[in-house]
Amino acid sequence: MFGVNVELARRYAVMLCGDGVVRGLIGPREPARIWSRHLLNGAALASWIGEGEQVIDVGSGAGLPGIPLLLARPDLKMTLLEPMARRAAFCEEVKAALGLELTVLRARAQEAPRGTADVVTARAVAPLDRLVAMTFPLLRPGGRLLALKGEQAQDELRAAQDALARAGAQASAVHALGAGEDRTYVVTATAPLKALR
Repeated sequence: MFGVNVELARRYAVMLCGDGVVRGLIGPREPARIWSRHLLNGAALASWIGEGEQVIDVGSGAGLPGIPLLLARPDLKMTLLEPMARRAAFCEEVKAALGLELTVLRARAQEAPRGTADVVTARAVAPLDRLVAMTFPLLRPGGRLLALKGEQAQDELRAAQDALARAGAQASAVHALGAGEDRTYVVTATAPLKALR
């Protein structure tokens, strides 16, 4: 999945399993499943994103899923949006260590540039109804939200129908990634083709 960047993905995994754990950015049990749960499901988002698109990874934390996605798709224009200083600092360190072309923006979604992204990614940020309200303003008309969710994804999507309607969403769906205990679900939602008044 990472092609020519597989060695950079390995180095990122080492950083996550070392400093990432020590600094509390990922849990102490996560190194055992760093590839299946953290790196590969981020990279798997690549198939939903067009060539050279502008991506904002909201609540990026330790750079997930934004950094694995960028390693799989170096053509993307990636912004990691993270409000917490220690997490943003780690993302800057990864950027420098791996020589990545990306932007780390220390801000909340409400403070980020509006209408600038083709795609917004998010993982473990908020329930889907709040996430839609938070992220749709960042999208260009027709842009897409790709939200990594757990096994309750279908229930979240049902509960978010009013929020999706208020946001003018054109379409939404749930897609399964992976298998077994590391299975993840991607909720996709498409922003309206024209800005809502």
